[in-house]
Amino acid sequence: MVIKERSPSAPGSCRAGCGACCIAPSITTPMPGHPRGKPAGERCVNLADDLRCRLWGRPERPAFCAGLQPAGEMCGDDRLQAIAWLSALEQATRP
Repeated sequence: MVIKERSPSAPGSCRAGCGACCIAPSITTPMPGHPRGKPAGERCVNLADDLRCRLWGRPERPAFCAGLQPAGEMCGDDRLQAIAWLSALEQATRP
């Protein structure tokens, strides 16, 4: 997931220092460092210390990640709200 600068008035861009979308959701497809996917709540090994995705723009980036677009409802006012919202969505969509 891309972690770009985000301000409340900039829909469609990520909040710097967040990384919630690289932690909260599960990813069911293989990717570097996660050959069987990534469980919900586990930090992706491709999330750098500055909370930026190391796979951004690379073909190895899962389609799920590329399809997840930041939005006010998902991102909330801060990182904790984003993690809470994505975690709730994960729970609600479990098979």
